[in-house]
Order: sequence, then structure tokens, then C-alpha cells
Amino acid sequence: MAVLGVDVGGTTVKARVTGDDGAVLAQWREPTPTGDPQALAGLVRRATEWYPVDAVGLVVPGIVDERAGVCLQAVNLGWRDVPVRELVSASVDVPLAFGQDVRAGALAEVRTGAAAGSSEPVLFAAVGTGLAGALVVDGRVLDSPWAGEIGQVLLSGGGRVEEIASASALARHAGAPDAFTVAERVRGGDGAALSAWRECVRVLAESIAWTTAAVGCATVVVGGGLAEAGALLLDPLTHEVSARLGILRAPSLVRAHHGDAAAVIGATLLAQDLLATGVAR
Repeated sequence: MAVLGVDVGGTTVKARVTGDDGAVLAQWREPTPTGDPQALAGLVRRATEWYPVDAVGLVVPGIVDERAGVCLQAVNLGWRDVPVRELVSASVDVPLAFGQDVRAGALAEVRTGAAAGSSEPVLFAAVGTGLAGALVVDGRVLDSPWAGEIGQVLLSGGGRVEEIASASALARHAGAPDAFTVAERVRGGDGAALSAWRECVRVLAESIAWTTAAVGCATVVVGGGLAEAGALLLDPLTHEVSARLGILRAPSLVRAHHGDAAAVIGATLLAQDLLATGVAR
């Protein structure tokens, strides 16, 4: 049986068709439809007509109530209270699993990625345009619409965590076009880049430390664009998190294995779960 996974981003939709064994049968990208969410339903319908599948897994960004099938808010898409599952299900003839992109990425990383085999709590932190997290406890991704949204917490000095600890915020504070450029400048010893980098690491470490203390995370998987910096990010971040936890056990911080494909892989897993058990989890 084949399944289609669809990851809807702010600008790009990633799609992937996989077989029973997880082998990739087809994959492509196309611009995210703008305006009416019904356009997304048309995109998914056309994909299933082009490549017949037995189920679809669809994940979207933002605050998502997976059980109700509703996207409560997705700023990048201009959505609020959109019944995504109902809209898309009506346009396809196969079962549809619906989820949130970061939680789907977490599912991919604990099933087949950097945290595969872990029996203890895991935090998946996606550090990209914004900052969002997903928590995995007892092998299950917590599916509350509000769970893991560490980037939205207000800092005591004002502003939200993701306004300092994200790839886009880092570039803005360093006066650079993107986070990749900031990383290159950090390696070259640029003062402004170093200052912005250290502040980003500090705030991110505080968020991870608080989450670890609350849930007992043994592993933190760092994904998103900023994770591409590798040891330049993970080494100081590991030190800062450990320093804040005191006598508590520090988690192992690892780079996401699936990179920017984590969410679409997670979408295919949701579809496979739906076929196997009747539950997309």
C-alpha cells in the first residue's frame, strides 16, 4: 500500500509518496496555495489523482487541534479556525490523517530519526523562521494544540522567546540576510554576529532547560534551519542547558536526522498509522 504525505509550509508544500517499507516512490515541492484554504484541498486531490494512494497524511503549521481537525491559527497562511480535515477529506476518496507540522517532525525523529528507540521523554525543537517544540512521552507525541509552543512564551524583558531564539530573529539582530551568514560571521569572529549568537543560545537554553525540568526530557532533538550550524550551535547550547539544570539530569542534545524532510516523513507515518490501526498517531 502507498501513502501520500503532505507538509504545508508558509511558502512551499512538500509532498512524498512512500510504500509499505518506507521507500520513497515519488516526491515533489510546489508553492503553497494562497488565500482560500479550499485551494489546498484541490492540491491534495490532484496529487491523489496523479499518484493513487491508500491514505493521505496532511500536516500544517501553527496552533492545530488535531482531534477536532481544525487549524486554530496559522499566521504564515493567514488562517484562523479553519476546518482543514473536513475541507480536504471532502475532496479525496481515501482516509485522511491530519496533524501539525512540528509534531509530525517529532514523530519522524522518534520513529526513524535521531531519537529512535528512546523510551524516555523527548523534546523536538524546531528552530527556524520561528521556534516551536513538540513533546514525546511514553512514545506518543502530545497532541494538545498548546503543547510544546515554547517560542510563544513572553520574556521578562519583553517580547517572545522566538523573537530572539530563532533563525530569522538571529539574522535580524546580527544585521545579516540569513542565519547561515550569521554562522559564517561567527566562525570569522565578527563581534555583532557573536553577540547575537550568544543571546540566541542563552534564550534557547533557558526554554529547553525549563521544558526538561518539567517533563524530564532525556533527549532534545534540534531541527529547523538553525540546526544546520551543527556543533557551532549544539556545543554551546549543551553547555548552557546543563549549567541551568544544576543537580538535574541534563538531556542529550542532538541534531535532527531528517532535516527539513522531518514533517513530510511524519505525515506519511500518520497516514500509515491510520491504515494500520484506524488512528493517526
